[in-house]
Amino acid sequence: MKRAALHITSICLVISFIFTPNLWAAPAQLKQLPAHVGGRVVVETTAEGDKAYVYSWPSVYFETAFKGNALTLKFDDDQNYFQLIVDNGEPIIIKKPGKGDYQLQNLQQGKHTVRLEKITETQNNTGRFLGFYTPEKSKARALPKRKYSIEFIGDSFTVGYGNTSPSRECTTEEVFATTNSQLSFGPLTAKEFNADYQVNASSGFGVVRNYNGTSPGKSLLKLYPYTLHTPTAIYNAKWQPQVIVIGLGTNDFSTPLNANEPWKTRADLQKDYVAHYVEFVKSLQQKNPKAHFILMASDQTEGEISSQVGRVVATLKTDGIQKVDSILFNSLDYKGCHWHPSAKDDKWLSGLLISYLKNNKIWK
Repeated sequence: MKRAALHITSICLVISFIFTPNLWAAPAQLKQLPAHVGGRVVVETTAEGDKAYVYSWPSVYFETAFKGNALTLKFDDDQNYFQLIVDNGEPIIIKKPGKGDYQLQNLQQGKHTVRLEKITETQNNTGRFLGFYTPEKSKARALPKRKYSIEFIGDSFTVGYGNTSPSRECTTEEVFATTNSQLSFGPLTAKEFNADYQVNASSGFGVVRNYNGTSPGKSLLKLYPYTLHTPTAIYNAKWQPQVIVIGLGTNDFSTPLNANEPWKTRADLQKDYVAHYVEFVKSLQQKNPKAHFILMASDQTEGEISSQVGRVVATLKTDGIQKVDSILFNSLDYKGCHWHPSAKDDKWLSGLLISYLKNNKIWK
């Protein structure tokens, strides 16, 4: 499985807007609105005393609500694509905005809700969103608090790698342009239940082994503890999801072992994978004792992934963790970049998860 990126298909919302790079409104003219943040971010304080949000992981989102007729979004990000959703309308795509303002003007005077979603994967870069701003005369409104929360941990399947691509053959640039993480199965599932969510996934990484043995010494499990994709700040926010969905193993098992890797046989790799996966879930369960765990696995690699995930689930239950189950899936079309799940596949996978959560009454 190769590494990932994004494409976006959407209809632009018909609202008058102005994008003004490197042009910042005077503090006296605009005020920053409170923002609800979904996903892992480092919160900074600007020279003006406002909040700025630094991010790396996929599918981070920001929400606000206000009463007025104009809104300004401030960016410092020349790497990512976003979609902006106003009052549940069609997404407006914002590509690599750089350092500048994105202005929505001529909105109807009244109450508005706004959501900004990161849709691309940038593994080696961070971006900064400097917040939502309105004229002084506008009024901030409180967003309703959500009852449910869910976390998705995984690799490129969870990211949505090239899921909107019209072809399986993609350049690096095409992968980036055809990945839409908000159309991956995780956000689709969360939105069905109006749940807050995190997508902590990175293409090419596995439990103990990355794609084709690349980046030895690294893994998704070693990346997971950090707020950003750099080993700097440990993530320690008060985030306790009620459901944790994990999809890891494709990168561990999708390619033959190389001579320079530490495992001499597939049995050695399988044993190491199961042991580390079990300990990872146990560590998550200690931090989230009420969480229900769902481990996902495909029928690829002649059943090796699903059989090893089955061993992980059986070991966890034997060791006393009962709120754990697996969802095994097959029959995907894999029409995304480099034989990854397509947007159609993501809808189908989301349907599996939605049915599981409803049928098992996880959220009553």
